[in-house]
Amino acid sequence: MKKTALLAAALSAAMTMPAAAQEVTLGLGYSDYHRETAEDGAVFALDYLHTPFHERGRLSARFGAGLEVQETGDIFAGVGISGTIDLNNNWFIETSVMPGAYHDSEPGNDLGSAFEIRSLLAVGKRFQNGKAVSLAFSHKSNASTADENPGVNSLTLRWHIPLSR
Repeated sequence: MKKTALLAAALSAAMTMPAAAQEVTLGLGYSDYHRETAEDGAVFALDYLHTPFHERGRLSARFGAGLEVQETGDIFAGVGISGTIDLNNNWFIETSVMPGAYHDSEPGNDLGSAFEIRSLLAVGKRFQNGKAVSLAFSHKSNASTADENPGVNSLTLRWHIPLSR
């Protein structure tokens, strides 16, 4: 009888916990290029995060893809890995590394090569319906794989939308 009660309690608790799922994030923010001749401006970001391939305790890891479009027309598209650490009260920390391709539309916004890596760190809050909001800081650079490596930093407010629950 005790085992049945414990099993029922464990199943009940598991069903009330939000399951990690695929998710899309939409972001709007501002990018600051390191070159003086660069044209800073607004950035729109779209990320897709797949179902986690690893979960242990409060940590999960999953593959993802990102697309960023600058107000000036500069575009970045990358794929990589994202990790999330769940904190208390539905807060979380997210980080990702996404190597990808970059195309500048302004000569001053040249980052040194077509190969760039976006690293991201975000702090967010998840709501009861599974959606979340986060504030992210990201940096794109070619990690000194090219002769020039000016880089760009972005601050983005992001809306997380789960694709399934």
